[in-house]
Amino acid sequence: MLGGLSAAGFLADYWQKRPLLVRGAFPQGFCPISPEELAGLACEEEVESRLIHQQPQADPPWQVQHGPFAEADFLQLPQSHWTVLVQEINKHVPAFALLQDAFTFIPNWRLDDVMVSYAADQGGVGPHADNYDVFLIQGPGQRRWRLGYQPVGPEHLIPGLPLRVLAAFQAEEEYLLNEGDMLYLPPGVVHEGVAIGEALTISVGFRAPNRVELLSAYLADCLAQMDGEAFYADPDLPVQANPGEISAAALGKIRGIIRSLPLDEQSIDRWFGSFITDVRPGHYLPEPEQALDHNTFLQLLSQHGELWRSEYARFAYVTESDTLTQLYVAGEVYPLEPEQSFLAPLLCGQRVYTQEHILAVLQRPGSMELLLSLYQLGALYFPD
Repeated sequence: MLGGLSAAGFLADYWQKRPLLVRGAFPQGFCPISPEELAGLACEEEVESRLIHQQPQADPPWQVQHGPFAEADFLQLPQSHWTVLVQEINKHVPAFALLQDAFTFIPNWRLDDVMVSYAADQGGVGPHADNYDVFLIQGPGQRRWRLGYQPVGPEHLIPGLPLRVLAAFQAEEEYLLNEGDMLYLPPGVVHEGVAIGEALTISVGFRAPNRVELLSAYLADCLAQMDGEAFYADPDLPVQANPGEISAAALGKIRGIIRSLPLDEQSIDRWFGSFITDVRPGHYLPEPEQALDHNTFLQLLSQHGELWRSEYARFAYVTESDTLTQLYVAGEVYPLEPEQSFLAPLLCGQRVYTQEHILAVLQRPGSMELLLSLYQLGALYFPD
């Protein structure tokens, strides 16, 4: 998939450094969805979708509509210059969930989602730059990508648009992608993809948390744990020569309050595990229809033959010490003792667990209890 590069070679020479084009990264006919099926998903209430229509002579020249759509919305579209995009399609089409396993050389917590776009002839979303890494995989059809390395600040964008489109794009590279080709782009590279005829494109994105977002979320978590009724106190206040001075003693107390934040490594590590796997605002974990006991779990496992990891839940773990592994699932933490620690890399390392695999796991103490807890959380499910 990486064009003869090893995973280590790709990470060393390309990851977050420069683009990489791989011809024939995926076989012909690999795309598991048709344009009609994608449009059908865009009509569903629980699916996040957008329709982007370019009209060069209009003001503004780009229009964005958000789904869900009706069939009539697609029937009245012109023959060219529009695109429909479906976000997080890995939640709705299992084949796209499994596609992510091709990228396991990048940590789980960096993975964002899989997006699929269908473009009519000349369809695209304009020249823009993303703040995340993305692998663009060409499905049926062709798309021409032009790349540039110019500044992308707010002053360089077309004002008043619902999209971050550059006002003046200077392309320095150009690639025509055919079915199965893949183009990797690091953050900040300006790119414009235009369909040549009809085209389906799959985007596998990898997020990086914003520094301000990280700090504000951590501070908010610290503040939530502090006593809101504890006030600054100075019962030993001496007489000052000038009331305008902030004394060294007062500053020392203020510094002590600030330093009381839990900035030790363990507190930060445990917070980050929960934060980075937490369900994002506006999203949710589908709850199971029934609570299971041991026997019912085994019956369903026998009936379905497989247990799947939910795409609505993020899994990650931290090996905290030789005696403790912390498993994080959808913001929840599950401390694992040494005899259970094997479950963390197992659960985080794959999306599908066979009946034989699960039965072997259940021979170890505490395994059934953890699996039942994760099932009840909505992080594991039996496929229909």
